[in-house]
Amino acid sequence: MKIPQLPLTESHALQSQVESERQIRVLLAEDDRALRRFLEVVLERAGYEVLPACDGLEAMKLALSTPVDVVITDAMMPNLSGHEFCRFLRNSQTLSHVPIILLSALEREDTNQPEQADAFLAKPVSGESLVECIEKVLADKSS
Repeated sequence: MKIPQLPLTESHALQSQVESERQIRVLLAEDDRALRRFLEVVLERAGYEVLPACDGLEAMKLALSTPVDVVITDAMMPNLSGHEFCRFLRNSQTLSHVPIILLSALEREDTNQPEQADAFLAKPVSGESLVECIEKVLADKSS
C-alpha cells in the first residue's frame, strides 16, 4: 500500500501552521524560588511555555539543550551570574540572536554591562510589565 504524499505547498502550509501554533518558549533564570514561581505562573497565564532555572549554570544547560525564544535572567545568581550568562549567550554562535531581559534589584546605572541585554527591568517587577517587555523584545527582534 502506497502512502499518499502531500504536495510540497500543502506540506509547507501545515508545517507553518504547526510552527505558528507553538507557544513561545521563555527561559527564566531566577535564584529566588518564590519569585521564580510567581513569574512562572504569570508567564504561563500569558500563554508562554516556561523553562525555569534556579541559577545561571542551570540556565546555560537548558539554553544549550532546548530551543528558546526569549531569556529572562536575574543579574545576580549563584554559580553563574546573569551578566556572565548574557555574555555566554551573546558569544554563542547559535544563541546570540535570542532576546534577553535582565532583571536586577540594582538601578540601571549600577549594573555591569547592561548593554548585553535587550531590555532591563528593575525588581520588584510586575507581571504586566514583564509580559509587555517580552512582547516588545520579540517584536524588535522580528523586525
